[in-house]
Amino acid sequence: MIEVNNRMKMLLVEDSEDDVFLLLRELKKGGIDPDYQVVDSEEAMESALQHGGWDIVITDHNMPGFTSFRVLELTRKYCFDLPVIIVSGIIGEEVAVNAMKAGAQDYIMKGNLARLIPAISREIREGTVRKAKRQAESALHYMAYHDSLTDLANRREFERCLAHALEDAHETRRHHVLLYLDLDQFKIINDTCGHIAGDELLKQISRLLSRHIRAGDTLARLGGDEFGVLLRGCDVTHGKKVAEALCEEVREFKLVWHNKPFSVSLSAGMVVISDAYNSTSELLSHADLACYAAKDRGRNNVQLYQTNDADMQQRQNDMHWTNRLQHALQTDSFFLYHQEIVPLQAHGADGFRTEFLVRLQQGKDIVPPGAFIPAAERFGLMPRIDRRVIDMAFNYLDRTGLGREPTGTFFINLSGGSFSDGELFSYILKLVDKYRIRPERICFEITETSAFANLNQTVSFIQQSRQAGFKFALDDFGSGMSSFSYLKALPVDYLKVDGSFIRNLLDDPIDLGIVDACNRIGHAAGLKTIAEFVENDAVRERLTELGLDYAQGYGIAKPEPLY
Repeated sequence: MIEVNNRMKMLLVEDSEDDVFLLLRELKKGGIDPDYQVVDSEEAMESALQHGGWDIVITDHNMPGFTSFRVLELTRKYCFDLPVIIVSGIIGEEVAVNAMKAGAQDYIMKGNLARLIPAISREIREGTVRKAKRQAESALHYMAYHDSLTDLANRREFERCLAHALEDAHETRRHHVLLYLDLDQFKIINDTCGHIAGDELLKQISRLLSRHIRAGDTLARLGGDEFGVLLRGCDVTHGKKVAEALCEEVREFKLVWHNKPFSVSLSAGMVVISDAYNSTSELLSHADLACYAAKDRGRNNVQLYQTNDADMQQRQNDMHWTNRLQHALQTDSFFLYHQEIVPLQAHGADGFRTEFLVRLQQGKDIVPPGAFIPAAERFGLMPRIDRRVIDMAFNYLDRTGLGREPTGTFFINLSGGSFSDGELFSYILKLVDKYRIRPERICFEITETSAFANLNQTVSFIQQSRQAGFKFALDDFGSGMSSFSYLKALPVDYLKVDGSFIRNLLDDPIDLGIVDACNRIGHAAGLKTIAEFVENDAVRERLTELGLDYAQGYGIAKPEPLY
């Protein structure tokens, strides 16, 4: 039984004042004193439902030009979970069954209102449950298609909208525009101020971007600090204007966190959605490529994807390589070659020297490093590949016993990205213990350009490693404009003179002079020098005369598989 003070809101659909009086009397007898409104036409009911707030509808079945079936339709239209009970004087069984199928919760004869109060009590209770369930389902549905942090559409919803736009482009030949947006300084704020600041930045940027989006367009957070914009019925000119406006808006924005202002910028990749495309994945891939091109070309700008753009073609090739390299790391498809390094002077004959070189097995093909390393460097995979190479090299030195010999030096390349790996040194030490390697047998090679790009991290890593007994070689020396001035900062043991100078030193006096200078500077610093790309005996002889310590190249020994 419902308590008397329960002032439920009841909508009575009835054209007879006498029947309304009888209903209210029956309700009061049952302890219900409703806040009610009586309507007797479709227009009046529609107006009442639009104001909402009703707990239940009690309706007659047959009124002039207005039946309970229409009452049910209007109720479902405006208040889907609102319970409806039909109270009628004349209603056949077939009509009653059809009314129940149409959504009525119960039907009661006016001549027998004994079931009215129990029916209302039941429907109020079950209606509350139905409403809560419906709200939960609605919330789950909303969450499935919206980003919980920014309240924007999520990637799933964006891809669905993108698929519809692509379908429209095929059917109507109409163009749309896809923008792929990436915040340039997000990681700095996230790392320096924490994730709470990063989340706040994303929320504020989302509101900022929303100001420039038309009602028919779609703005979505695609993940992390990446956003997508779908501009429907848009050409290149308008799309670029919108993208530039978004970049300008973000450039002028500042996040104030703990009284400190932080600036960010936006890079935008743009793709015209036309019938030339066949999938959303291709659209997103090209937009992503264009966005990265915008970053490479200075950030805070807009780049339109163009198939004849060399940089985008290269990046697309790199992205294909990235998937292949990920698979190769999972399937142990990397293996090692080695290339011997020989002494040019009598004092250098103090043990075997060779450099380990990584290769990739793709089916029956052997892929050289020049084909995949640029992509691996661009997408941050080189630290993982470096670890794999170190493991394979140490394993070989353990199996052969060469890693425990009193003489010999084995060169292993490290990429610039590995110096940002704070765990690399401890990883190497664990492998030393695992494979029982003498650290002094290992010489890590770093290129001049990567060393100077991360100078502080490089110096710290080298100093730490040399204290443990490892040696270091500076590769491609002479290729940089500041080679000599930076040499004092790098505590290395070997200089490997850039092969581009070695190859032509017999015919080019400038190359000869550079090689001679590199050798003299190296010796002045107490280092051993190694000439790369030595391709014939004449070059080897001239290098010996210049006083270089070691030589490496096809004229000395070709790379061979490591067995």
